[in-house]
Amino acid sequence: MRRTTGKSRKDNDKKTAGAARSRRGAFREEAPNFEDKRSRKKGNGRDLQGTKAFGKPAGNKKDVYEKSRDEFALKFESVNEEQDREDRVEGKNPVFEAIRSSRPANKLYVEKDSQDSFLLRIIAMAREKEIPIQYVDRKKLDSMSLTRAHQGVILETAAREYVEVDDILAIAKEKGEDPFILVLDEITDTNNFGSIIRSAECAGVHGIIIPKRRSASLNATVAKVAAGALEYVPVARVTNLVQTLRSLKNEGLWIIGTDMDGESVYYEADLKGPCALVIGSEGEGMSRLVKSECDLIVRIPMKGTISSLNAGVAAALVMFEISKQRSK
Repeated sequence: MRRTTGKSRKDNDKKTAGAARSRRGAFREEAPNFEDKRSRKKGNGRDLQGTKAFGKPAGNKKDVYEKSRDEFALKFESVNEEQDREDRVEGKNPVFEAIRSSRPANKLYVEKDSQDSFLLRIIAMAREKEIPIQYVDRKKLDSMSLTRAHQGVILETAAREYVEVDDILAIAKEKGEDPFILVLDEITDTNNFGSIIRSAECAGVHGIIIPKRRSASLNATVAKVAAGALEYVPVARVTNLVQTLRSLKNEGLWIIGTDMDGESVYYEADLKGPCALVIGSEGEGMSRLVKSECDLIVRIPMKGTISSLNAGVAAALVMFEISKQRSK
């Protein structure tokens, strides 16, 4: 091996360093944005916000977030409005229960050429109840479906039939029980309404009364939250709630109101006998005129910082207390 002198080694090192600098210079000319991108990464990240690589629009982050949130809210509201407009029951079990409970129906849509035994049973039941049947292909059902889980059958129902107050009283009489009626004073939230219906069915309520104005109606959302209970709890809709309460008094019912300023704790009051329990709205509670018609107003004691309960929870607590006292 040939030994090199110190001088020649220094010359070689200079040549190597020069070649490296040339390569770096050439790389910078070919990629002029390299230093710029690297300097942006060392910054606070604001310059990267508007680049396509990160898929974020330029501008203030708060404005971008609020715009996205508003757009999502509009889409969500439009979907809810569409679901509320459509009175349809989808899926084998929900359709079967709806037909069996004699819920009013306009038409049954079934996937044609289906040999599913459960669908054939639904078809037979629909024919027995004289519900019109239309056989359609799968694509048609997919386009009609709101849940995307129709399982080959969709029942187009009429608006849920409201009963008369006298019908609710007749149900209690047929069962040989004192009337137990729930009166909802301007409950507008459909989720609360649905959960109240579900609790009422479990507590043995004979029927529910709601006002025609300023109240949630029996729509698809209420039916979904009620989880089938809507098929078994009659609902009457009245023009004048105050006048209806007076009529119930004439029938021998006690009107029991619920309010945070009630004179009695609900589980200490005597709630036995024929009664109509009034639950006020989520925000304002019972209206002044409705409250004036109550024979007794009870309260739910609070030990926490928050001074009120969700209307559905409050209704369930008092309903089951009434149910417990009636069973003794």
